[in-house]
Amino acid sequence: MITDEFDLKGKVALITGGTGVLGSEMARGLAEAGAYVAILGRRKEAGDALVEQLKVKGFRAISLSADVLDAQQLVRAKEELLEAFGTLDILVNAAGGNMPGATIPPDKNFFDLDINDFRKVVDLNLLGSVLPTRIFTDVMAEKKQGVIVNISSMAAITTITRVVGYSAAKAAIDNFTKWMAVEMARKFGEGIRVNAIAPGFFITEQNRSLLTNPDGSYTERGNAVIRQTPFGRFGEPQELLGTLVWLCSDASKFVTGVVVPVDGGFSIFSGV
Repeated sequence: MITDEFDLKGKVALITGGTGVLGSEMARGLAEAGAYVAILGRRKEAGDALVEQLKVKGFRAISLSADVLDAQQLVRAKEELLEAFGTLDILVNAAGGNMPGATIPPDKNFFDLDINDFRKVVDLNLLGSVLPTRIFTDVMAEKKQGVIVNISSMAAITTITRVVGYSAAKAAIDNFTKWMAVEMARKFGEGIRVNAIAPGFFITEQNRSLLTNPDGSYTERGNAVIRQTPFGRFGEPQELLGTLVWLCSDASKFVTGVVVPVDGGFSIFSGV
């Protein structure tokens, strides 16, 4: 049956940034699809709490503590992962974020940009995906089988004001996704696929105050996003899961190098 192609039973999945709003939902979704999940993040207590929630539901899960920009920590996390599960089948690079100094607020301009913060944001969002990919996926290369899913953004697809550092980094993620798709297929065969998801606007802890007021109403920027989104609302984290499971499963085994928008139409609407 075609539904069997979406089954991830027995697959081992690692989610970086797995304690965030979107990352934790992705971990739950992959677990519900049958995968054993490893949740990697800097907040060990949050990772442990999520693991306990998954175990209560009968899922197999572990928490790994590491900074995605620290190679030594990632190597230790990889050792723990292999000790627990023996292999890796799916890597989801969900770690990322932004910093105030890498944005341009309405009362400032490009020449006020904090270059140090810009560099930190690019490092977190780009190198923070490149480094885990380099360290974890040699396991996939050895067995010539595996899936890598990167997290892009609407900021990579269209010009979104203010977020200059984040936009540059996510645009690079799109290119890295396509480059790695070719590299892995040509060097290690069609069993390794590399794709990306570009979420539209979802409320997270990082952007909540930017998009909503304390009373739950939308800010000026929040309203601007809604006007640009044909669905007329923000996304719900669980609405990423269908695309994620599809990309991680055999249902998409002839798909590589694509960036899939999950955005309520944001990326296709001109606003007129």
